[in-house]
Amino acid sequence: MSSPYRIVVLISGSGTNLQRLIDTVHVPGGEVEIVLVVSSRAEARGVARAEAAGIPTRVVARDATADRTARDRLLADLVAEGRPDLVVLAGWMSILTGAFLDRFPDAVINLHPSLLPAFPGMHAIDQALAWGVRWTGVTVHYAEEAVDGGPPILQEPVPVHFGDTSESLAARIHAAEHRLLPEAVRLFAAGRVHRDRHSPRKVQILEEGQS
Repeated sequence: MSSPYRIVVLISGSGTNLQRLIDTVHVPGGEVEIVLVVSSRAEARGVARAEAAGIPTRVVARDATADRTARDRLLADLVAEGRPDLVVLAGWMSILTGAFLDRFPDAVINLHPSLLPAFPGMHAIDQALAWGVRWTGVTVHYAEEAVDGGPPILQEPVPVHFGDTSESLAARIHAAEHRLLPEAVRLFAAGRVHRDRHSPRKVQILEEGQS
């Protein structure tokens, strides 16, 4: 592990998961440091959260270039300047292409409000309610070009209660997100996440001291 373990976070909105990372794992010059936050929207609340914590910020709009591949090349160049050990998508509302992902192999993770492969896409919470499932949850997974298609790294179930609304279920899911994402970052920083090279959909979480 490099010291510090360098994180770049990509956001598009309010940045509550970014704030949780700032509060729980970010220590400037320490073991884990968020070195850059990139937003797809200049007015995103998460930009102000990063600035308040003294973290450099940049903006790469979704329509910054004529096509997504060119946008992702531009984004990758910018992120690479931060020399990240891990790139965390914390509400980045755009699918990343190989032009970005290939620059950071096995080092881009995403957060999704369901137990994947159930309910991928933008409306996972509403879909869980519409289906009447008794459990949904949160998944931290490797980012791939397919929508929420990368293999899970960590998952936490969240119960769906009779009479839940989108808002009440979302509150419990967000609480789980705020636990799971920092834990995933800690595991990566400790070198405990192992993706099988021969069967890349298999991800092992190593025990402490195991290598």
